[in-house]
Amino acid sequence: MTLSQTTLAEGLQWLCDRDPHLAVILDDLGAPPLWSREPEFGTLICIILEQQVSLASARAAYDRLLAAVSLLTPESFLEIDDSALKRIGFSRQKITYSRYLAQSIIGGLLNLDALSALDDSAARAALVKIKGIGPWTAEIYLLMALGRPDAWPRGDLALAVAVQKVKCLAARPTPDTLEEMSTLWRPWRAVAARLFSHYYLHTPKQLVTRTSMRRQ
Repeated sequence: MTLSQTTLAEGLQWLCDRDPHLAVILDDLGAPPLWSREPEFGTLICIILEQQVSLASARAAYDRLLAAVSLLTPESFLEIDDSALKRIGFSRQKITYSRYLAQSIIGGLLNLDALSALDDSAARAALVKIKGIGPWTAEIYLLMALGRPDAWPRGDLALAVAVQKVKCLAARPTPDTLEEMSTLWRPWRAVAARLFSHYYLHTPKQLVTRTSMRRQ
């Protein structure tokens, strides 16, 4: 199953019947947009850029990358030299990760077109075997590009901040604590994450910082 407006509404109703805190968000803010990204190489590059930096900074670097090529493909990416990538905003480590990703797609180690036919576990496994793609990056791709309803971006700081505020917790929940809490929202954890993100984006900016403790 992939998320659509119909399944998003179904998931929201299911969640709100089981978690009154989520019901309050939905009542106050309405349904979150059905955010999505294209299931392609460029999306993974953008998510790699988002690792450990602000989303605004990553987006600016990605926009500069798009301006540097007529069409972003694994092949065109490999034609950009390291100095140009550094000017665009890639760190040395992210250059390594991104080049390996491009080479892996060209060489057949990763087939992005085939991921949509795989279940969550198999799609996740196919992604994390690529250097530079860890659990957070894989889950964001499953959530945003593949539209999986139970993807859960473990270690995302914005998610932890939102859960802390919505649940009135004394301390920000750790990734392990959030993982345990998320069992309540299965099999619609991605919908819960979208609803928490919807809340986060409506929280006064001085109370939160748009960065992430994610690694890969």
